[in-house]
Amino acid sequence: MALRHDATEGLPWTRPDALVAVGAAAVDLVGYSLGALDENRPLTVPALALLVAAALCVTARRTRPRATLAAVLGLGALLNLTTPLGAHFTAALTVALYTVARLRRTRDAVLATAVTVPASLVGQTGDGTWDMAALGNTVAAALVAGAGILMRRRAQQAEEHRVLLAERAVAAERRRIARELHDIVAHHITTMQLMAGGARANLAHDPEAAREALTTLEGSGRTALREMRQLLDVLRAGEEPEPAPPAPQPGADDLERLVTESRQAGTQTGFTVDGPVRALPPSVGLTVFRVVQEALTNTRKHAEAAQAHVRLTYAPQQVEVEIHDNGSTRTPGRTLTQTSGYGLIGMRERVALLGGTLEAGPMQTGGFRVLARLPAATGERTCERTGEPREEQPR
Repeated sequence: MALRHDATEGLPWTRPDALVAVGAAAVDLVGYSLGALDENRPLTVPALALLVAAALCVTARRTRPRATLAAVLGLGALLNLTTPLGAHFTAALTVALYTVARLRRTRDAVLATAVTVPASLVGQTGDGTWDMAALGNTVAAALVAGAGILMRRRAQQAEEHRVLLAERAVAAERRRIARELHDIVAHHITTMQLMAGGARANLAHDPEAAREALTTLEGSGRTALREMRQLLDVLRAGEEPEPAPPAPQPGADDLERLVTESRQAGTQTGFTVDGPVRALPPSVGLTVFRVVQEALTNTRKHAEAAQAHVRLTYAPQQVEVEIHDNGSTRTPGRTLTQTSGYGLIGMRERVALLGGTLEAGPMQTGGFRVLARLPAATGERTCERTGEPREEQPR
């Protein structure tokens, strides 16, 4: 099957970043040209090149926001020193400063603003317009940084509200299912118990009454089973249908199949196994499989990632599975519920039921990471496999 290729695959930026860079370059070039015509100054190739270079730095703003701001300030100072210009605050500088304020902490935003104002004035003339230029750049930097801080806080509040709604929805669904299960147990199971007792009491001296009790018991059992299946159907609503129900239940031995499917879907996916491979309890193996399945699905759906990696580690008292990608659409500060609705919430609950822990969140170097640790003490029969780490490189 042919792999699906992205035009930005392997590049440190995304299409939106490239479009922002092109827009910033266009705005700065037009502003420089109009300013030169208004002041009867010739257009110079070095000035045009420096403006374009500063705009190109914007493509790395998501992964390296502070370095991008420093590069734009440096190129801007060089432009001021080599080309006579009036007061200006470029579009590339606006985007770079906004990104720092939007993605970093408030302290970083304030520091970046304090550095941007004097750095943007380097090389400007000290005539009567310099004071106005300093005032204008100060106001512009403050407004841009303030907008970034405001948008970051609004996003955090929206995320907190989203998490609260998700938790309330999960709690409400649990209460509803608990009530229905209580009705099933209280009515049908109690009836089955009474009928079984009646049948046992009448089996010797009244076989007909015992037969009627067993018939009632059979009907109650079928009704209870049907209603419990309906509850399971409700719980499964919204899940993606599998091409074929696995038989038996999938486990850690089936991870290679998930990795292969991820590769066929267009994501270069590596797979590494560390430690002596051994048989896992069915519940632990199934949880490992579901964690990897959900993480790789989220990578394909919500991260413009070209690469992902799955690492399965067998330790003496536990098993650990880690999935990370190099997706660039996730930004620092996002929580796990933004990536896949309630999918990762259910994953965390599944891991917690086995006494394990789950960590999910963006990495400092970019991309997203999911790490699950599950207790799986030794004692089961060791599989007849090599205990040496096995690694497959992404294809």
